[in-house]
Amino acid sequence: MRISEETIDNFSISYALDRLAPLERVLFIDIETTGFTAKSSYLYLIGCAYYLAGKWRTIQWLAENYEQETDVLKAFFDFSRNFRYLIHFNGNNFDLPFILQKCKQHNLPYDFDNFQGIDLYRRISPYKFFLKLPNCKQKTLEQFLGIDRKDVFSGSELIGIYYDYVKSPSEFSENALLLHNADDLKGMLAVLPMLSYYDLFNQPLRARKVQANSYRDINGGRRRELIITLVLDQPLPKQISVNAAGCYFRGEGTEAALRIPIYEEELKYYYANYQDYYYLPAEDVALHKSVAGFVDREHRIQATATNCYTRKFSSYLPQWEVLFEPFFKRDYKSHELFFELTDELKRDRQAFSEYAVHVLNTMAATY
Repeated sequence: MRISEETIDNFSISYALDRLAPLERVLFIDIETTGFTAKSSYLYLIGCAYYLAGKWRTIQWLAENYEQETDVLKAFFDFSRNFRYLIHFNGNNFDLPFILQKCKQHNLPYDFDNFQGIDLYRRISPYKFFLKLPNCKQKTLEQFLGIDRKDVFSGSELIGIYYDYVKSPSEFSENALLLHNADDLKGMLAVLPMLSYYDLFNQPLRARKVQANSYRDINGGRRRELIITLVLDQPLPKQISVNAAGCYFRGEGTEAALRIPIYEEELKYYYANYQDYYYLPAEDVALHKSVAGFVDREHRIQATATNCYTRKFSSYLPQWEVLFEPFFKRDYKSHELFFELTDELKRDRQAFSEYAVHVLNTMAATY
């Protein structure tokens, strides 16, 4: 079995990984196999990256023949005993199940029960369309961030190289196998800042400034919008701008801004307990029976769910589920919800911080 170790010099991560776990307890893992099915394929390389004495390092175990598969597994689990957090890229779907199946196949008593897992793919992939990515492959994320690889081979191309290596070992084939895996490990470290986009949707946001703005649309009509300036705990590694759900988002570094349309119109608030109301057709309004009981019978009818409302002209903001109450609608069957932009709400910075999270998640779900 070939063991390769390397210290990654002059390397630092801009993402605060220690917020998720103590660095010395974190182990990155990536495996190389000759196929996707453990029963009919070989596990020929396990590589890990870890933090020690202020530097990131890698260690790799390469099976020099098919029989050394068990040696690779034993070496990995022996090394991993002092770590508690396992970070991988789509490892929940491939790397970890493959290793467990191999352990079962060779009657090895190993598992991952003592580890807490962090799958970078699962955290980032829900937002690939928001980030305008064609897919969420690791190499795609690396290209998005402008990260260059030394490795020129794909995982499928390496299968043939490994078979050749077993038959006739050479320095070229060994270096190619180790380099691909090493670049995967270093790539995982390098794409960690992509977690800042995950945090954007899953961590509390802070509204630093909230203001209303007026502008003219392309037809010359007057429009109003709410601008929420946000302060981000983690810097975004690359500037992004997105239009979705009628809103606009732009983020760069530790600052971001949301632009949300303000609607100035008459909307309706529907009372839920319509049985307790009368509807007055002439006034087009519903009144509680305790008040409307004094209205002549010919001017009132029993309210229904569709006409039990009061109308109000004001300034409104959209919401896609009920975040703020009372909520308003244009008509009973409408799925669009709004809440009033009151003077009291304008002074509530925390409310706008929560609203920003609501808007951002709606924008991401729109894609």
